[in-house]
Amino acid sequence: MSNEPPPPPPGQPPEDDPFSKRPPQGPPQGPPPSGGSPYGSGPPPPPYDPGPYGGGGPYGGTDPLAGMPPLAEPGKRILARLIDFLIISIPLYLISLPFGGAVDVTSDDGGNDFGNAIGNSYNGHQLIWSLIGCVVYVAYDTYFTHKDGRTPGKRLLKMRVAMLNDGSVPDTSSALMRAVVLWLPALLCCPCLWWLINIVLMFTDKPYRQGLQDKAGKTVVVAVR
Repeated sequence: MSNEPPPPPPGQPPEDDPFSKRPPQGPPQGPPPSGGSPYGSGPPPPPYDPGPYGGGGPYGGTDPLAGMPPLAEPGKRILARLIDFLIISIPLYLISLPFGGAVDVTSDDGGNDFGNAIGNSYNGHQLIWSLIGCVVYVAYDTYFTHKDGRTPGKRLLKMRVAMLNDGSVPDTSSALMRAVVLWLPALLCCPCLWWLINIVLMFTDKPYRQGLQDKAGKTVVVAVR
């Protein structure tokens, strides 16, 4: 019999996740410790404007990262996404082979094979496979994100998706919105540009390293133990 604890109920962070939910809503109450500041020995957190997420105000709000575990490293996020992509793409492509393949990779046109394959993926029956792929990718990401915030790729690399406002597992609507924004533009119209934008945002967005899908779902990706 397995000794593993049961999975957390939907909407609750996993037990091994140190996400301590919402940052404190202002300075601690009561008299300051002897010798000075109500924040202890260090200076008070800098003010910030939390925008649409709550958790403070423009007049003496707290550090937006207070109470969070470390944000997931962008390199690990990219690798986790690649793992998830392969988990879906390889079986989907193999299933499509008896029906002509999801893309045409039989062209003899030298170095233009890849470009022709992408172009041909939207001709005839291959358009149907593109739409099937969209449904499968979105359903995969929505299911695992809503289940416990971790797709197989994220679980392998010890990270998860959390709601930015309180650290909970995303509900169905947030998980679905996140998956739609992540996959549909990449699969239907502009894959290279879409992935490039998201990769750049993971490295440069402040303070939460949110990709476009995170901004749409109001989520953040954090490291777990």
